[in-house]
Amino acid sequence: MGWISRLMGGSDGGASQSAAAAAKAGEQKLEQARQLERIGHDIDAVYYRWLTGSARFDAAPDVENAILDEVRALAARPDDAAGLVPRVPEVIPKLLGSLGEEDVSTTELSRLVVQDPVLVAEVIREANSAYYRPMTKVDTVEAAIKLLGQNGLRMVLARVAFRPVINMDSDGFARRVAPHVWDQSERCALAASLVAPGIPAGGFEAYLAGLMQNVGLIVAFRLCPDRAVPGSAEFSSQLLALGRQISAAIARHWEFPAEVAQAIEQAGAPDASNLGRALAQGDRIAKLRLLIDAGTVAEDDALVTDGLDSFQRRCLGKLAHLES
Repeated sequence: MGWISRLMGGSDGGASQSAAAAAKAGEQKLEQARQLERIGHDIDAVYYRWLTGSARFDAAPDVENAILDEVRALAARPDDAAGLVPRVPEVIPKLLGSLGEEDVSTTELSRLVVQDPVLVAEVIREANSAYYRPMTKVDTVEAAIKLLGQNGLRMVLARVAFRPVINMDSDGFARRVAPHVWDQSERCALAASLVAPGIPAGGFEAYLAGLMQNVGLIVAFRLCPDRAVPGSAEFSSQLLALGRQISAAIARHWEFPAEVAQAIEQAGAPDASNLGRALAQGDRIAKLRLLIDAGTVAEDDALVTDGLDSFQRRCLGKLAHLES
């Protein structure tokens, strides 16, 4: 049949073989993405059971549907959803804007940082953390900024801005789980920023997406019954997905970079963007870290060995030393 191929403008079939090989590689990549998506769903199910703990209850389908309908309606009204979470401190946007200027000095950044006592403490704490491992203790803002660098400072600023958003002073079930959700957000942000360069995706954008992705979940939990939440697998799957939709909607309402909102919306899907893939990997790593630390999942569990490659497992180890 080779002469037919040559007559039609082909060579000896090499092009067809190459196309077949490329198609096969594409199919393998898609199947791998689907397998990771399934593992992600399994991790989500275990995480939800751990997060909700004794507060889960068996609810009638109509109760579950009523809650989910209310969450869906809120996802369609991002301005109302954004109104349920606090605004970020005014100094944060100024600092993030200054960090985009190439000629900004350490002195100028220090002047802005010292306007917020919480930010001062956080910057110095971060500079002295095990992640940076300074030779001597850092005790001034200027020295801390020099050690962190602009990218490190941007991450600290984002974390300071988001902590009150997740750890909101609310009532009911949302307040009960907020500290755990914040722990997962912080670890997800760091893990996503670590895996992003190898995908490749932007490290800071991945960090920002990691901090932002759980905002909608906290909002969704506020719509659940006081101090309790339905515990069925179907409900938990839908609630987590709707929480992600709300997070993406709020990100757009707050005029976050479009790729960040898109990544939050797509994370875990086989056709996700590179940033969405980084976020999904960071999310899995962070959830596994919390579940391992809680004794719910073992280090040699299939969720870890099948769901993470060697580099991701090293990231999992780094998160063990993260201070909240």
